[in-house]
Amino acid sequence: MQFELDEQQRAIQDMAAQFAADKLAPHAAEWDRTSHFPVDVMREAAGLGFAGIYVREDVGGSALTRLDAALIFEALSRGCTSTASFISIHNMASWMIDMYGTEEQRRKYLPDLTSMKKIASYCLTEPGSGSDAASLRTKAVKDGDEYVLNGGKAFISGAGVSDIYVCMVRTGGEGAKGISCLIIEKDMPGVSFGADEKKMGWKSQPTRQVIFEDARVPAANLLGTEGQGFKIAMSGLDGGRLNIGACSLGTARGALETARTYMKEREQFGRPLADFQALQFKLADMATELEAARLLLLQAAVKVDAKTHDATMFAAMAKRFATDTGFRVANEALQIHGGYGYLNDYPLERHVRDLRVHQILEGTNEIMRVIIARELLKE
Repeated sequence: MQFELDEQQRAIQDMAAQFAADKLAPHAAEWDRTSHFPVDVMREAAGLGFAGIYVREDVGGSALTRLDAALIFEALSRGCTSTASFISIHNMASWMIDMYGTEEQRRKYLPDLTSMKKIASYCLTEPGSGSDAASLRTKAVKDGDEYVLNGGKAFISGAGVSDIYVCMVRTGGEGAKGISCLIIEKDMPGVSFGADEKKMGWKSQPTRQVIFEDARVPAANLLGTEGQGFKIAMSGLDGGRLNIGACSLGTARGALETARTYMKEREQFGRPLADFQALQFKLADMATELEAARLLLLQAAVKVDAKTHDATMFAAMAKRFATDTGFRVANEALQIHGGYGYLNDYPLERHVRDLRVHQILEGTNEIMRVIIARELLKE
């Protein structure tokens, strides 16, 4: 087993870390306070190849691996968890077009997406279907050379700002086999957006409903074939789960470092907090659990790259463990700061708010357990 990064991986990691330190971290608190979506800064990240990480090079992609992506998102999240997470969503949508699209679709959409001249969102969840994604109701009926859509999507990151929506719709009967995938453009007739949701965290990105009222989408925008949509949606989630786990680990690592520094500087009862064994043990456990989660995540990334038979199970394991661990470590870091941790003068309360949703999206951690158990109990 190889536990050391090679020279190229270290260079990628260092580049992402430098970008996070220079372009994200100085502004993260302000973006959170004002709910600012930093599109201009994300385009700078695209200039480094971070908007088409595993898209092929002929359309401007970086053609990197899932392991490379995990290193990138772990580093970017040290700067701004919310912004790094949105870049992950954009990458997932772009990869779906690259993986399942025709040459015409790839060349029409991907050059603008890999440069982030245009931004992409992923649309699966609906007001009435979350964990039970195969029960989605948004209907697409073929009418000549177009599909007519009615329904809506909920909790869509980037909605209203994003230009492209990779959207799962029902073109057939009930269940997963009746689901197809369409590439939908923001300005297509009948597409509108709900009000911006007021959220606990992830405030540097908008979240809205996407609404379809007799929306007309060219049949040429069908991604893959009819009935393939659920497979497309699920294949994208393996990588998305790795990325969101990586974002949790990077943010939690930053919280751990903040707590370590605070323990050395803060004194109580005439001694630095670092002298108290109870806090030493807490810090040791935080570091140990983060390292264990990171190793599992990197192993899962290697399996997804290699398309092993157990890749989906390991992606679910890594997502569950990394997001639970990341939230717990950030919460412990806040606790070490006492009352100061609860103030927005310190980054800990933002870290806790941003990381909480990672246990819900890309499949809740309860659903991750279902996936893992189902694989374990197969004959």
